[in-house]
Amino acid sequence: MTLTRTLRALGAAVVGLPIVAVPGCASTAPAPPPPQSHVGRPDRGAQLIAQYGCGSCHTIPGINRANGLVGPPLTQFGARSYVAGKLPNNADNLGRWITDPQAVEPGTAMPNLGVSAIDAQDIVAYLYTAG
Repeated sequence: MTLTRTLRALGAAVVGLPIVAVPGCASTAPAPPPPQSHVGRPDRGAQLIAQYGCGSCHTIPGINRANGLVGPPLTQFGARSYVAGKLPNNADNLGRWITDPQAVEPGTAMPNLGVSAIDAQDIVAYLYTAG
């Protein structure tokens, strides 16, 4: 048999084989959690969340009277994939969103509250530690 005939025969044999799915080839493991904020103070962040009135729009665990329904609940924020549905969830992006949400998504319902970068670091630290 020539090489060409051998390859044709092999090809025909392969075509006749059933397709078998191999479990475990596609990764179904959840994405790793976003990096924690190591620069902010969560205790101060809780105070700032109350001071800036974040709870008037958001439900936020551990914050008194933070049961707003305008914005999404901020429970288990550290386990989320995105900030505002646009930015990968990490401390820098969350701080950017908190300090100037209109720059991230013009026209968003989230108002610019005048949060400083330092205050944002503390708020981020709280959100990543809150349940």
